[in-house]
Amino acid sequence: MEIDKTSFKFSIIAIISIVIFCVAIAPITLQNDTYYTISIGKHILENGIDMQDAFSWHNLPYTYPHWGYDVLIYLIYAGFGMVGIYGSTCFLSAILGIILYITNCKVTKNHVISFMITLITIFLIKDYIAARAQLVTFILFVLTILFIEKFLETKKIKYAIGLIIIPIVIANVHVAVWPFYFILYLPYVGEYLISILADEMVERNLKKKNLKKKIKKLEAKEGQEEKRAKLLIKLTELNALTEKAKAKRKEAKKDPYKLIINKNDNVKWLIVIMLICALTGLLTPLKEVPYTYLIKTMQGHTTENINEHLPMTLIEHEGIFCLLISYLALMTFTKVKIRLNDLFMLAGLGFLMFYSRRQSTMFILIGSVILNKLIFEALETYIKKGTEERLLIELSKKVASALIIILILSISYHFMIKKKNDTFIDGITYPVAACDYIIDNIDLKNARFYNDYNYGSYMIFRGIPVFIDSRADLYAPEFNTPTGNPKDGKDIFMDFIEVSGIKKYYDPVFDDYKMTHVITTRSSKLAMLIDNRNDKKYKEVFSDGHFVIYEINRTD
Repeated sequence: MEIDKTSFKFSIIAIISIVIFCVAIAPITLQNDTYYTISIGKHILENGIDMQDAFSWHNLPYTYPHWGYDVLIYLIYAGFGMVGIYGSTCFLSAILGIILYITNCKVTKNHVISFMITLITIFLIKDYIAARAQLVTFILFVLTILFIEKFLETKKIKYAIGLIIIPIVIANVHVAVWPFYFILYLPYVGEYLISILADEMVERNLKKKNLKKKIKKLEAKEGQEEKRAKLLIKLTELNALTEKAKAKRKEAKKDPYKLIINKNDNVKWLIVIMLICALTGLLTPLKEVPYTYLIKTMQGHTTENINEHLPMTLIEHEGIFCLLISYLALMTFTKVKIRLNDLFMLAGLGFLMFYSRRQSTMFILIGSVILNKLIFEALETYIKKGTEERLLIELSKKVASALIIILILSISYHFMIKKKNDTFIDGITYPVAACDYIIDNIDLKNARFYNDYNYGSYMIFRGIPVFIDSRADLYAPEFNTPTGNPKDGKDIFMDFIEVSGIKKYYDPVFDDYKMTHVITTRSSKLAMLIDNRNDKKYKEVFSDGHFVIYEINRTD
């Protein structure tokens, strides 16, 4: 009872510290996706989910892959402006930190290490803390691990209900990651299947089944008593060998060398839950999109040309490198044992991370729970059992608690001071002055702008129709052709990639799309090429040192 009170006191201090730290690292400056999110949310509230894009001048079909989040962010913006958007990022960041801490505490049954692991984890994913739908799905995926672990431990219906609700929310908030939800089940199912194969002694059981069939056939025949008796002796021997093997395996399970394989019969019900969840993709106004979105994305070229989708280079990510070293050191040089489902989880998430660097967030978030288990076991093995309880008692004292808060405040101040001069909109990254010029001087109804991928969303926010923006799927033929056949439509995304990289001469492309204006950064390859050619067809009408606008003078 005393330790429960101590745990509660420490958890209060831990949660306050986590909230302070999460707010400190939440960015003030908005990320490019946030701008189109606001505009789309407003459009949905005014027009419904019409499955048609209203913000580029291409007149394309659109899937609204995170419509629920778009509406939520617009409502926050409508009520509280940019301050509200920043506040929502701080709030969701803090919720993620709290949920991660609670999950670690519940799964690993410790508080002190959970607190430290949570802070480290939030620090490692700080670059992905932004006003984007992924911040909501981070929370939901951590909750998924908590509910799976608690369901397997207790089989309580509330965790099953939670597991069914989560994919419904994901299908409406961030449909692109809906299939990933089911990946989190696979390590548990894999361990269960392997434990069945190991325990049932498949080969011997098959032999026993065949022997039983032969014995039964011989019962109906006369003069086969001797043959039947021999088969019965063989069956008895096989039974004895099976029982001996089972006893040996049972003994080995008590003290495995490195790998713990548990057969949890609750996994059978977890599989049933997973099958039910597979139908939740229908509970969205997007129709079949949860089932087709990822497939279409993988078929196209967008993942090959967007930085966060590219394979991860380990040397560029020191934090993840240190994490991998920690796992290897604990497993190689200590007596720590790992559950098979945890090993499967690390291997699977590790593969996805190296395949696409954006998945590093899931490796860090989910892997933190596994790392917590390994560190806690190492402390209990090499120091003393009860180390966690003693630390908990000491750190819950008033002086220690005050020191923890002061330390967190000091660290948080370091991050806060870095963003003291930040603004909600970065005028160097986004064409603020250029958009002012466009709105004041150009007829938007008849204009067709060529623009870059990274700031198209800001132009949408300002009400300017775009050539492209960071909704990459919209501009890929896998998504935007009415027939569904990529060969029937234009690959707008690849046209942008090739023109911006000067792999394709810009003039024929601009003619093909009937462009009237070009807006690009002053330092872009395209701007340098236009300036060097001194082409009279392209008249510079605006420049602020960061962005330049050209008017295309056509003779046709």
